[in-house]
Amino acid sequence: MNAPFPVGGLRPLHVLIAAPRGFCAGVDRAIEIVERALDLYGAPVYVRHEIVHNRYVVDGLRARGAVFVEELDEVPDGAPVIFSAHGVPKSVPAAATTRGLEWLDATCPLVSKVHRQAERQIEAKRHIIFIGHQGHPEVIGTIGQVPDGAITLVETVADVAALPFAGNAQLAYLTQTTLSVDDTAEIIAALIARYPTIAGPKAEDICYATSNRQAAVKAIAPQCQLALVIGAPNSSNSLRLVEVAERCGTPARLIQRAVEIDPEWLEGVETLGLTAGASAPETLIREVVERLGELRAVTEEKVVSAEETITFKLPRQLIK
Repeated sequence: MNAPFPVGGLRPLHVLIAAPRGFCAGVDRAIEIVERALDLYGAPVYVRHEIVHNRYVVDGLRARGAVFVEELDEVPDGAPVIFSAHGVPKSVPAAATTRGLEWLDATCPLVSKVHRQAERQIEAKRHIIFIGHQGHPEVIGTIGQVPDGAITLVETVADVAALPFAGNAQLAYLTQTTLSVDDTAEIIAALIARYPTIAGPKAEDICYATSNRQAAVKAIAPQCQLALVIGAPNSSNSLRLVEVAERCGTPARLIQRAVEIDPEWLEGVETLGLTAGASAPETLIREVVERLGELRAVTEEKVVSAEETITFKLPRQLIK
């Protein structure tokens, strides 16, 4: 026999909200760079590629006067331009300098660290095996730090098996910062098994925020019948959060806004997990909770698996 509904006739829904979630230090810095540039230069300020992968954030900055473009040749002469948090090939700032453009680099410092590691491995005469997703802006930016042909991209353990290098080849591996922690560990293990002398970074390249958000999902997903991840379909770290929940045996949905929630998803759900990718603001978490409250009698519980206190400095041009 079903339990009686609470006052108002709505069935109860317990929402476990993961922490950490949402904005990371690199995203906070990138958004602040655009906002301060708009204050300093006035609109329009051009941004090469989405500053972060979140439509809500991009639309908000666009409303303030940011103009998002895909290539530098779309930026008019004399206009300021910002490079996105994902990083860009070396050729992009070089071209901007040649044109005399005022430019600001919003590349996440943890991505820049990978760029420097790539340069050091090339100086050491090692070929780089880069673990990442083909076509992702961060991958394009990292490959663009070194000479053509100096990096080979792998996405899976099967890719490692197909590598053409001899077992004693001078190799190093690096990774994209927003990958699945578990998948990446498997690929690294396969690389080390096949190439025992391969050099790796002193500390893992997957950023603290990606690791923490995946661990936070692991902490709540086993208790839930459904997990919702707020993030963009082109956001690598958000897609990985969906995968993490599903690997815990919990169905998961990626949404960008609360309006996308289908009430049918909640059938049979008593406990729902909620998190957000590193490019999604807390405003969207609250929007989703409010929408759930229209459909069910919601109780909230924050589940904290780590505390984050990291901040990054702004470019010197923006520091008064």
